[in-house]
Amino acid sequence: MKKVIIIGSGIAGMSAALHCAENGIQTVLVSPFPSERAQSVMASGGINAALNHQNDGDTVESHIEDTLRGGRFIAGEEAVRGLCEAAPDIVRYLQKIGTVFSLNEKGEIDQRAFGGQSHQRTCFSGASTGKQIVSTLVMECRRYEAAGLIERKLWSDFHSALIRDGRCYGVLLYNEAKRTLEPFTADAVIMATGGQNALFGKTTGSTQCDGYAAGRLFLQGAELKNLEFIQYHPTTLRTPGKRMLISEAARGEGGRLYYLENGKRVYFLEDKYGEKGNLMPRDVVAREIYNAGKEVFLDVTFLGKKTIDSRIPELRDLCRKYRGIDIYRESIPVEPSVHFFMGGLAVDNHHETNIRNLYAVGECASIYHGANRLGGNSLLAALYSGQVAAADIARRFSGTQDEGSDFVPDFEDYVRTQSEKLFRSMETESLFPVMYIRDMVAESLWEKLGIVRDEEDLTEGIEEVSYYLSIADKIRYDGSVLPYFNYSLEGILTLAKATLVCAKERRESRGAHFRKDYAKEEDAYRAATVISYDEGEFRVRLDREGRYES
Repeated sequence: MKKVIIIGSGIAGMSAALHCAENGIQTVLVSPFPSERAQSVMASGGINAALNHQNDGDTVESHIEDTLRGGRFIAGEEAVRGLCEAAPDIVRYLQKIGTVFSLNEKGEIDQRAFGGQSHQRTCFSGASTGKQIVSTLVMECRRYEAAGLIERKLWSDFHSALIRDGRCYGVLLYNEAKRTLEPFTADAVIMATGGQNALFGKTTGSTQCDGYAAGRLFLQGAELKNLEFIQYHPTTLRTPGKRMLISEAARGEGGRLYYLENGKRVYFLEDKYGEKGNLMPRDVVAREIYNAGKEVFLDVTFLGKKTIDSRIPELRDLCRKYRGIDIYRESIPVEPSVHFFMGGLAVDNHHETNIRNLYAVGECASIYHGANRLGGNSLLAALYSGQVAAADIARRFSGTQDEGSDFVPDFEDYVRTQSEKLFRSMETESLFPVMYIRDMVAESLWEKLGIVRDEEDLTEGIEEVSYYLSIADKIRYDGSVLPYFNYSLEGILTLAKATLVCAKERRESRGAHFRKDYAKEEDAYRAATVISYDEGEFRVRLDREGRYES
């Protein structure tokens, strides 16, 4: 029986596992923690599908147009079309297997407006859509676990892929219990590791998603794409621990952003963009808040207790719990924060990377969102990408495209070398432990890769991260944290540098990438940014008609 290893057990990973299992393919889901602790549970707003339950004329074509426009026309049209056409069936599938959606008065799945969309397209489950979907997929996976088609491997961390001559044969994992590196071979590997929140420290996302896997695979020959496009969610709430997401659902229900000037409210987005100003694409709203240079507030008080309690109860509870704010009577102080990464591993329309038999799905794959993701499209892309990757693998294993060889090269020397390197790191000494360096990198990226950037900041950022990279193998081993945090440093730093390099090379402003020294969108850059690693060199190219459709 063919075997697939999936790294990551959030929505994208479980989607891939389920569709592999449905095709009779044995699947191993690898993650340090259970699915219930994946970042996917934080996805609050909803999932997009042109169901037209609001009778406002929504169509699949409108969904496609909105997605391409929101991404500033550098996402592949063929890939986006596949995503949007599949959306209605995906939502109906979720409901069929038990996902509890909010319903309208007709008993249909309710839909609301999200930024950058021409129609009310976002299906939701209060403000906990991700949690509902995770719960449903976990139960569905258990059926296949009982049948022996899905196996869960917990408390294991990705170290690297087993790659030879441009082909992936499996993975090398760190076993936290045994404190050893263990090789596992497979016919295909799917990466579902999420974005790179930990690069920036305190964000809206989980610091379990740190970008290490992408950085490590980059060093092993995998290409990365569109790293410079980092979405700052315009409305987050500052707390001591992290930035709490104030879901776009609040503005979808009618919430209004304003700042005070001479004691009077200025509804700056409505003044500039009209009635739907509060629901402009996220990059636009975040930039306008940045440009305002004042404290900005979100007002939902006028919605009334009944609407708040029925439509956005999670927002009510979050504000009360973390800041003592009564949203029935008080406005919410909000500010932009890093939220989503449009960039990641470069994949083709089947979600395969440039490494044969190595796939990427969910947020760690760059394909559908272009320069800016629309709210509601991330959950859709996570589910759809897992489905697409699994379908391609099943097709390859069907006999018509199977390469017909079970030969696996000997990786014994590689495993031994990596194990020796890991244990040597435990003997290193320096003034600074690894977590200090990670904090310094996060501080640098906040400053150099903010909502607005320029050549000087990006050059300084590259120099700072390059220095950290030069001493990465000399950092003091930090026994107070898991060994993973120590061995992952080089990959994380490499990804940070690659991101800065991509941002410097794109000399224009497009979507979530805004440069004050190149403030206009340029036709010459209407393409994806692809970066590769070659013996210490970071090589960037614009891809228009190559492997990665744009």
